[in-house]
Amino acid sequence: MSRFHLPISLTTGRDYEKFKAEHSMDLSIFLIQCLNSLQYGLLLFLVAMGLTLIFGIMGVINLAHGSFYMIGAYMAYALSPIVANAFGGGFFSVLVVGLVLAVILGYFLEWAFFSFLYDRDHLQQVLMTYGLILVFEELRSLLVGDDVHGVQPPDFLAGVIPLGDVMTYPVYRLFISAVCLLLALGMYYIFTRTRLGMMIRAGSTNREMVQSLGIDIKLLYRIVFAAGVALAAFAGMISAPVSTVYPGMGSQVLIICFVVVVIGGIGSIRGAFLAAMLIGFVDTFGKVLLPEAAGVLVYVLMALILLWKPDGLFKTS
Repeated sequence: MSRFHLPISLTTGRDYEKFKAEHSMDLSIFLIQCLNSLQYGLLLFLVAMGLTLIFGIMGVINLAHGSFYMIGAYMAYALSPIVANAFGGGFFSVLVVGLVLAVILGYFLEWAFFSFLYDRDHLQQVLMTYGLILVFEELRSLLVGDDVHGVQPPDFLAGVIPLGDVMTYPVYRLFISAVCLLLALGMYYIFTRTRLGMMIRAGSTNREMVQSLGIDIKLLYRIVFAAGVALAAFAGMISAPVSTVYPGMGSQVLIICFVVVVIGGIGSIRGAFLAAMLIGFVDTFGKVLLPEAAGVLVYVLMALILLWKPDGLFKTS
């Protein structure tokens, strides 16, 4: 008998009222876990999409990608008083300013460092990007210290919605899901329906042919890299109110993002989306149903999918 269905024998009296309360609680918990898995999967896709652009399209193994997520979270914390004093704005002003700074940072990093890595082997890419991790971590420690910080969401998103009689769900988590979904749809449209997306896809397949057609491939790659950095930083900014801001947060998200890219298929945006949603579901429900094995379930999922499809869910040519 499923715990989501009412047994025929419990129809009246105190037993029915007790079961009704337990039944409602079960449905509320299930719905909350579904919303949590959706929010986590969409946020993970937002970070992994930037890694897909850099790793899958540009061919650079970027171990520093998790640091961009960390930088975004720390910008949400550090820029709040600065933006409030300078412009009188709140959290959304911080998002705009932080996004602009992330684009500038990505453009500069591609020009100063990553533009020299396209023709290098993967070992040199790994060594340089690992060096960037150390630089970013040291700068973070010098500028904001090693404490754990909190970021307040906007007041009108700080409430909760009721789910059942006793359970509630934060409005801000729904906001994260909605923003990530809109960005995912926007990026999919750009890469599949616009001239810029066509040039990016062509540049990832045959860089020399694109150059021969008169397209500035260097500028194109800088745009792609800046977009990847901005996506990761933006994910860090909007997740800061729910995850807090702490040292080492970039390394944790980097590992799971590589899992998303590998499961989805290197360079595939739709594959990254499906992989992120699968991981969000497995990780969220695994922590509830199998807490002892929750730490390995995602990697078991990756192993099973790669045994079935070694190139990932969506192979890119």
